[in-house]
Amino acid sequence: MAVQLYDTLRRTVEPLQSEPGEPLRFYCCGPTVYGPAHIGNFRTFLIQDTLRRVLEVDGQTVEHVRNITDLDDKTIRQSQAEGLPLAEFTAKWTQKFQADCAALNMRPPSNEPSAVAHIPQQIALVQQLVDKEHAYVSEDGSVYFRVDSFENYGSLSKLKQRDLKTQQQNSAGERNDADEYDRESVSDFALWKSRKPEDGDNYWPSPWSEGRPGWHLECSAMAESAFDGAMIDLHGGGIDLCFPHHENEIAQSECAHGRAFCRHWFHSAHLMVEGAKMSKSLGNLYTLEDLQTKGFPPAALRYSLIASSYRQQLNFTIDGLHAARSALLKMERFADSLLAVTGEDRNALATYINAETASGFGRFAKAWESLCNNLNTAACLGAIFGVIGSNPAPSLKAEDARALLDAFGSILYALGLQLYSVETPKQEAPDDILNLAQQRWEAKQARDWAKADEIRDELLSAGWVVKDSKEGFEVVPS
Repeated sequence: MAVQLYDTLRRTVEPLQSEPGEPLRFYCCGPTVYGPAHIGNFRTFLIQDTLRRVLEVDGQTVEHVRNITDLDDKTIRQSQAEGLPLAEFTAKWTQKFQADCAALNMRPPSNEPSAVAHIPQQIALVQQLVDKEHAYVSEDGSVYFRVDSFENYGSLSKLKQRDLKTQQQNSAGERNDADEYDRESVSDFALWKSRKPEDGDNYWPSPWSEGRPGWHLECSAMAESAFDGAMIDLHGGGIDLCFPHHENEIAQSECAHGRAFCRHWFHSAHLMVEGAKMSKSLGNLYTLEDLQTKGFPPAALRYSLIASSYRQQLNFTIDGLHAARSALLKMERFADSLLAVTGEDRNALATYINAETASGFGRFAKAWESLCNNLNTAACLGAIFGVIGSNPAPSLKAEDARALLDAFGSILYALGLQLYSVETPKQEAPDDILNLAQQRWEAKQARDWAKADEIRDELLSAGWVVKDSKEGFEVVPS
């Protein structure tokens, strides 16, 4: 079964294809390295990693390029605030991102270009657009893309279906040169931004002025360089990038080179936390490190972030992380039961987790078909637990158990799930927490429900949950 995926441009599910004899060229908009990536960022990156793994299990060679945005308004502003040179500041956060990716069992990309390393290519791209009159130079030496020069502008995000007016200026009566802007703003956007005092030492010479590239320009130049000018087969990113970022990539790339930029577009939906939009002000903006501090292993986070449809908004919850850990433990027990039949120990499971199946998918055929059908991870996991629930191990011969392990291992590889990594030693509550829990228990026995609830909330704020039973209570990390 060929791998099929929803294409944002055509609004249909279509097979993923590359040119005959060529690898599938997969470009992903990577992180902006001005701080630690949060779980909303990682949902998109993990979905992309899962798709790449599925393609590899399908036998395809994937050339995966994911860029590093180390030059934009945010990186400059934050590096200045911390008093660090831009290169030193972004290197720190790039290393942190890569370490988090490794912890989440993400495959490293084939190529990880940075924006700063591609300044010459970006200047050359701007010059092509100026020469072809798709861009113009303003009074201060900035260069803007002329949106009305590209007839197909809006085709990806379907802006032409809406009554939106092209704006040459922002609400302050100035040209809009921000790297990011509101969805309702369809304006000529900055390709080259002339030097400003707040940029500090972060500027480069160009034919128009000392300055730096606009954010939208960077991916077009990096993709062109990474793939040696060939068309991208698949371009991925969060749904928030569809407009304006990807719309602008299409416009500037196709106008500069006179050919199609990308064959297939792939976008992931947003993430909410406990039913609310993720934000620092609400205290629900989690990083991997935050969740590890709470006692959750990276494997549980990976499971939680890929377990539902990538096209639907995910409501991330702490309860969901507990459920993810339980699900992984069930998978571990299933693997143990098969290894017991083959006479192998847990160390042997790693030999089965790869992109190849020796004898097909067998009982895991539905799980594999679900992944091929628009990356339906929810249906895939449902099919996996259908097999696990049937408990086939007791009736299997060693040869059959090995075949099932081959298939199970390939599915685990496709999902990027690492087993035997979620069992954690029981964390004992400190004395002050136990004393609070005892006070709550006594309040409940006295039917002082208000006091019991007040203490419960205090325990939750401290990171602990009380589980009641007829005999007493247990205190566990939240």
